[in-house]
Amino acid sequence: MPPISLTLRPANCPASLTDQEVIEAAYSVDLAEVVRKLCRGVSVLVECEKEICLHVLMAIRQRLKSLKPAREIEVISGRPSTDPNAGNLLQRMLGELEKAATQPPGKVNILPHLDLLTTSGGPTITDTGREAVNQLYQNPHHVWLGFGDPTLPLPGVVRNLFAHRIQLMGIPREKLALLITASECRKFGETIHVGEVYRYVSGANPVRLRRLLAAIEGQDLPSSPQGALVQLRQGTLQAGLEMPTVDLDRDIGGYGRVKKRIREEILDILKLRDISEDQDRARGLENLLPRGLIFWGPPGTGKTLFAKAMATALGASVQVVSGPELKSKWVGESEENLRRIFVQARQSAPSVIIFDEIDSFAVARGTFTGSGVEHSMVNQLLTEMDGFRKEELVFVVATTNLVEVLDPALLRPGRFEYQIHVPYPEKEARRAILEVHGRAMGLPWDEETLAHAVRRSRGTPPGASKAARWSGDHLQAFCRSLARLRLRKGQTGAISLGDVEEALRGQVENKLLTSEEARVVAGHECGHAVVGLALERAPLPERIALGDDIAGALGYVETGPGRRIHAVPELLDAVCVLLAGREAEVLLEGELSLGSGHDLWEATRVARELVEVYGMGGASTGVCHYGARDGSPERYKDLSASVREALDAEVRKLLEEQVLRARAILGERKALMGALRSKLLAQGRLESGDLADLLESHAPDLKNRIKALRADRDDEEAE
Repeated sequence: MPPISLTLRPANCPASLTDQEVIEAAYSVDLAEVVRKLCRGVSVLVECEKEICLHVLMAIRQRLKSLKPAREIEVISGRPSTDPNAGNLLQRMLGELEKAATQPPGKVNILPHLDLLTTSGGPTITDTGREAVNQLYQNPHHVWLGFGDPTLPLPGVVRNLFAHRIQLMGIPREKLALLITASECRKFGETIHVGEVYRYVSGANPVRLRRLLAAIEGQDLPSSPQGALVQLRQGTLQAGLEMPTVDLDRDIGGYGRVKKRIREEILDILKLRDISEDQDRARGLENLLPRGLIFWGPPGTGKTLFAKAMATALGASVQVVSGPELKSKWVGESEENLRRIFVQARQSAPSVIIFDEIDSFAVARGTFTGSGVEHSMVNQLLTEMDGFRKEELVFVVATTNLVEVLDPALLRPGRFEYQIHVPYPEKEARRAILEVHGRAMGLPWDEETLAHAVRRSRGTPPGASKAARWSGDHLQAFCRSLARLRLRKGQTGAISLGDVEEALRGQVENKLLTSEEARVVAGHECGHAVVGLALERAPLPERIALGDDIAGALGYVETGPGRRIHAVPELLDAVCVLLAGREAEVLLEGELSLGSGHDLWEATRVARELVEVYGMGGASTGVCHYGARDGSPERYKDLSASVREALDAEVRKLLEEQVLRARAILGERKALMGALRSKLLAQGRLESGDLADLLESHAPDLKNRIKALRADRDDEEAE
């Protein structure tokens, strides 16, 4: 059998089509299946939109009448009556149903208005509806053909009446060429690539498609089909849905790896599919696509923005959904909310559904301790993702900070098959993000100020936890702060380094220090820096600041990026650097401040891990892993008192050794520490270039550290 062509010309199209003809053309296979089931005595539920319900009913009735012998039909629709006691529509339906139930089996009883049995508030049944359902259940030998609207969910007690269910939603791609007239085909050009049209109408029913095609305006045989395609897209977009305009390159800075994967795994395949000229080739390309993908990573890195950029590239509408919006206290309503979202997405295809922070309801089943509705929502989500046709352009995108807690069933191939990590931005990404926001906010970056802003956006952002790093959101907030500062000052010229620093300081509440406090804090931080500069295996100190800077602390030392794999000497150096602050206070002030308490706690934690987890104790403890790695109080429960004492002794010994080491380094470099403290008190902060100058004057033997600091200052060191 030759492949089905997806190229259409006006000469191959019919001159006209009726609504009944397009229903037959689009759903001929499904209609034949419905009739076959009915003839075998199987009750069938047909789910289709109200707009085509009557046309589908007429098509099935015509097929039943054309059989040899013809099947008798009874339509139970609550026909108008002259009897004043006949009641409303539902009561008249109940009367017709009771009459049909008394007839011998053999007829096909058609129920076109099943949705009338439910309440308007959700999938619960009305009192009159219960009577109707009782009649249906009491006559199991009768054959029933029911019609329901996918947007108006039926209660389970009604759905279970029908042994066979079929959904008529959208249009099969191979049928689209049969639904376009010659005059409509000419609005697209001399030929139509059916795939290009199908991407915008896959969710429309045949009758609605006829209305959309008939409404297309423009000249015949245009050079490009874009005008007609835009009109189709506008016609299929439902009210309340967003059409994003986020360009993957223009509006998102950096993240080349993420962009490359989106293009290679999805966008490029869809482009090939749309221009494919045969059905088998298009179907083969669709089999390469996932039903959904997950963007995961820390907060503020642009996961939702990437999803919207993907939708923009597809010309797709977007629904951004959060877990709390879906949840309901009423039984079954959360699942129906999910179902309704998928129905709307299919009707408005191409469409992207974005489940923002999907971990709020889609955690692994069996681990959630809430009401249990989350488990039902996961089941419903899996059902919906498995339910739509591959040729329908509906993508499900999820964002999360915690991909590891998601239900494994969501992550298996065929569902959320692709998991794309969106990390904190690296140096080049931060530069590109600042440039994007600079264009949007009218910030005239030059090379010097931009490079300075990129360097200053390393490490922890203002007001964030110690583990956090600068994200895209933080960079945008900084640019807004800088733009507001320039607006207040009435500046229109170039951005100065002072403007950058003032904008950074403006993002947090300043901590003003007295001269005595500043001297103590400066000495403490310079102690960390001097030992960090002297130890080759310690991270390179690149910035020292006092409390009026951006970190939200009395003072801090910022280091360069550390290694991912640490050797034991590096951890010992880290303990030494942590203890250097308190030793500097003793050396310079003769006493300790309470500010050194956190350093001692962190140094003790690292030392305990070295001894208890990594086996770096002495002969008394040996090479052994002791207890829980998380440092919980239960780590000693199975150990003898003598082993606990030995572990504590080894930890104290390690700390004392590093105290002596730090004390010795500071004693040898006292002149350097004094110079650092004096300059820090005068300037409030010292950058890597300042540190390099001081080392050349007071510690020229640290050539490697000087060279590294110079490279950082010139923005040459790779991040």
